[in-house]
Amino acid sequence: MNILIENADNHEYLTGDSTWSKIAANGKRFPRTGAAFDVAKKEAVGKFNIVGYIAETRQFINLNHGRGRGLAEAQAA
Repeated sequence: MNILIENADNHEYLTGDSTWSKIAANGKRFPRTGAAFDVAKKEAVGKFNIVGYIAETRQFINLNHGRGRGLAEAQAA
């Protein structure tokens, strides 16, 4: 299983060169969920998911979620 960072808003995956790709196989793989979470918190992204990706079956497993340095969504009054 590969551990990836997913932009929760547009379902793109952080790559090794700090760009985003729609293709999960291009995503940067992390050794642990904690390592991915630490990196994701520093990215200029709003909501993110830490996902496990099983390439053989193209399945995703949601492992964690949070917010990066991106702009927070506006709250309705």
